[in-house]
Amino acid sequence: MNFKNYPIKTLCCLLLMSSVVHADLPAKVAQSLKGAGIPSEAISVAIVPLEEKTGAQYHLADQPRNPASTMKLVTTWAGLHQLGPQWQWQTDLLATAAPVKGVLNGPLYLRGKGDPKLTLERMWLWVRDLKAAGVEDIRGPLVLDGSYFKRNDKVTEYDDDGDTERAFMVEPDALMSNFRTQRISFDSTGERVILRAEPPLNQVRVSNQLALSDAGNCATWAKRVQQRLGQVNGAEFLLQYVGEMPAGCKAERYVPVLNARTYTSALFWYLWYQIGGQGSGRTEDGVTPDNATILASTRSPDLVSNIRDINKFSNNLMARQLYLTLGAEQGKTAANTDEAGFEAIQNGLRAAGFNWSELVMENGSGLSRKEQISARHLADLLAHAWRSPYAAEYISSLPLVGLDGTMKKRLTDPAMAGMAHIKTGSLRDVRAVAGYVKDRKGKNWVVVGLVNHPDAAKALPALDSLIRSVAEK
Repeated sequence: MNFKNYPIKTLCCLLLMSSVVHADLPAKVAQSLKGAGIPSEAISVAIVPLEEKTGAQYHLADQPRNPASTMKLVTTWAGLHQLGPQWQWQTDLLATAAPVKGVLNGPLYLRGKGDPKLTLERMWLWVRDLKAAGVEDIRGPLVLDGSYFKRNDKVTEYDDDGDTERAFMVEPDALMSNFRTQRISFDSTGERVILRAEPPLNQVRVSNQLALSDAGNCATWAKRVQQRLGQVNGAEFLLQYVGEMPAGCKAERYVPVLNARTYTSALFWYLWYQIGGQGSGRTEDGVTPDNATILASTRSPDLVSNIRDINKFSNNLMARQLYLTLGAEQGKTAANTDEAGFEAIQNGLRAAGFNWSELVMENGSGLSRKEQISARHLADLLAHAWRSPYAAEYISSLPLVGLDGTMKKRLTDPAMAGMAHIKTGSLRDVRAVAGYVKDRKGKNWVVVGLVNHPDAAKALPALDSLIRSVAEK
């Protein structure tokens, strides 16, 4: 930097700022960042005691940052405090006329309300409940009602370097079921590689072009197998596997297929025929009439169970379903459910005494280049949650360092394992941690660290040092 043209006062201020830039960062954190080639200006930190009024430590804590998946902490806080820990999603099968001698002559309506975890197992039980209600033959169409979510057509899919077909990229939908995935099993223990798809859907064709190679390291199988996805004649979804697999291995992966509407329709008819039901196999889109009567319902596990999956395993789809549900239930003035989700969360924050001008939420999962929050405000929210009636439910939803969730393989040494509940965040240019740490004296702290930098991936040791520095107080 050329200092010749700077006034003395300005130069003094710059020197003062540069002299304290690491002063509010724990020494090992600053050292780790320097070793990674990441400037201290790229990180925001908040360290806040929960039982005392003094001792808070901040570094660029008011700078708006992309928090990646630590934004899920805001969405799940809103869910707990605005919908309640007992909240359940209900999905219904309805008709306007009762079955006659087992025959349902009119349409069967499937009314989806965004259940984040309507799994294959629950779908199977739900279909059996329909049969137990006296339905044997569905002569009319299955009418899919996804009107609960009124999506913003202008919202663009998150672009993860062009790979939009990974399981964590699945778009939310009121008609979502089984995460819209197929479990593909690979078995090379015999004379050839065998592939199995579960559930087996007529609309999905699996092409097995895998060769059997000599026995090798089964842990590296994924590097030797290429997956190709595509449409066939505009109606059939193709999963093609090429390459080779070491002999003597078994593996599996979950692959998103079709869209929510087509998948749920295909899954319903597959399960219906599997239990001996008869029907037209036809599917239409529509809205459930007001005079329709429920024949069978399935209710999700309560919200506490759902936020555990969202935070411990950073489930993007479930977080986005919750975000849209908040909009559908409590967003009153927004033009669509996406904007209503943000409106509902802002209303909840204001009711709790927070008014954050820098907060930007696009989908509530952190899977966004637009979302932002400051480290100070994220720490304030965590402190509020710690003192709330639902503190136990909220805190226990976060990963335990060294033990489970996305922190299972980090800070695994005996001195640290289990000493903190930490939500992680990761995008191409973002790494983040946020949560609760217990120090050596048994005192509890909120810790937030947000790194925005092209080399953010190199900041993981620094963020681990941040957590450790608080635990060692």
